[in-house]
Amino acid sequence: MSSPSTARIAYQILKGFEKSFRWYSRITSAARDRFEQADWRAVQNAARERIAIYDQSLSEAVAEIYQSCHPHKQEQQFWRELKQHYLKQLDHHGQFELAETFFNSIIGRLFRHQKIDDEMMFVLPSRCYLPGQVRANVINSFDARGTIRSTLDAILSNYSFRLAYADQERDLQHLERYLRDSFSTSELAAIHKVEILQNVFYRNKAAYLIGRMCTADKHIPFVIALMHDPKGGLCVDTLLTDRHDLSVLFGFARSYFMVDTPHPAEVVAFLQELLPNKKHFELYIALGYYKHGKTVFYRNFLHHLQHSDDSFEAAPGIRGLVMAVFHLPSYGVVFKVIKDEFAESKKITREHVKDCYRLVKMSDRVGRMADTHEYMNFRLPRHRISRALLEELQQVAASSIELTEDEVIIKHLYIERKMTPLNLYLEQETDEGKVAAAIEDLGLCIKQIAAANIFPGDMLHKNFGITRHGRVIFYDYDEVCYMNQRNFRALPRSDDPYALDTLSVAPDDVFPEQFEHFIVGKRHLKELLKSKHPELMDPAWWQKVQQDMTGGLIRDVLPYPAAKQFRHRYPT
Repeated sequence: MSSPSTARIAYQILKGFEKSFRWYSRITSAARDRFEQADWRAVQNAARERIAIYDQSLSEAVAEIYQSCHPHKQEQQFWRELKQHYLKQLDHHGQFELAETFFNSIIGRLFRHQKIDDEMMFVLPSRCYLPGQVRANVINSFDARGTIRSTLDAILSNYSFRLAYADQERDLQHLERYLRDSFSTSELAAIHKVEILQNVFYRNKAAYLIGRMCTADKHIPFVIALMHDPKGGLCVDTLLTDRHDLSVLFGFARSYFMVDTPHPAEVVAFLQELLPNKKHFELYIALGYYKHGKTVFYRNFLHHLQHSDDSFEAAPGIRGLVMAVFHLPSYGVVFKVIKDEFAESKKITREHVKDCYRLVKMSDRVGRMADTHEYMNFRLPRHRISRALLEELQQVAASSIELTEDEVIIKHLYIERKMTPLNLYLEQETDEGKVAAAIEDLGLCIKQIAAANIFPGDMLHKNFGITRHGRVIFYDYDEVCYMNQRNFRALPRSDDPYALDTLSVAPDDVFPEQFEHFIVGKRHLKELLKSKHPELMDPAWWQKVQQDMTGGLIRDVLPYPAAKQFRHRYPT
């Protein structure tokens, strides 16, 4: 057999990427139609399909390589040449950074992620992207030196839809009133230009226009949220100008946006100018390029390792029954490894745990479930692992750990944003107002997860975290399931003290009246939760949510407080 052509295989890989990107773009570009038609079930299906296409495209590309050569018989020089040929094809490529990640995924699939070598893959990027190269291709610019009304009118006219606004005059009045309420006359007069990303951001039941108001020495980021008006047609639901609100909109517990752009690097660069506290990998993930987000995260992680010297150690909080969780104190993520054996109370398997994490990945996380990223053969420097942590991992997750002289290799790993465990927060926080707010948000978190058709299962407060914005997020998925997979029942009422002992309880039965006994432990917190969210302890409420899901109802879960909706801010 003749020697395989590295140039030809490099060409095949790039064509595989471009086919995948076209597929991705077709799904994304149809978001406008789904939004205009209020086809919310199709919105959910498209989100799941778009996540799944990457692995399907990768499998096809790998199969083509096996038809061209025997990968495991090739020498190192073959892979060096392959990378160089591929690199030449990326000159002036509009998605070169995504194409590099696709190439990395090919190498990872061929070698089961056991070879992390910059000579044969793009561990480091081939070049840095300089923002502004195609800025004119991703933003619309509006002259704001006229009246506020004329600028707003130009914006809404430019971003038109086939579905008309229910009351555009009302919406323009709301926008202008909000600006005059929020900024001084001199601040508004200083705005000379408004820049808005050309592509509308779609997610769930909303569409978002994202941009900034520019003065001579600063810019003010904003988001215009568009939704369907209850009376028919479209409406401007709100205008957000607080960076906190924008940060939550792009939060790690939310589903990915649908944004159809051939210039993702430029869009990400613009977004980071609006949200400087968001890292590049977070923004790529928010746009749906979660595989490339993993690549950028890994590069960021390697850079942090080089510029830090603290040790990996067990994460604070109560030890989990299913996962061993650790962190690097100076870095903002936690690492989760499935244990070899589970506690007797956990009647589940390793594959069940993986399935649960996949279920959450493919679902609408409604801002209440942390996104997780799965890695194979993740390498950590052995000298940075604390002795206590290494001993714990060897004791509870030995099958997932491989040791070399210099490295600890974790064969299967989840990475998740670091949060303060809610149980620790409630123990340490002395401000009663903040405690009450956290308990109220805990109940709201559970309700919103249920509204996304997911039953959290184990709702102990140790399985929730709280963000720096005070938002409660669920992060323990080993018992999650769809709502229709549980039978919510009322506890039987009987004078017979032995009635509960003889009650027939099926594995899928759930008794919400018992929730108050284990969601939070202390009596005053239980009473607070019951007073704020009595529905959680009512089986009828859970049954009604099930019925809504069966009937196809998809609830609104806003990424901002309802009080900020114009209909509540400016009631007629």
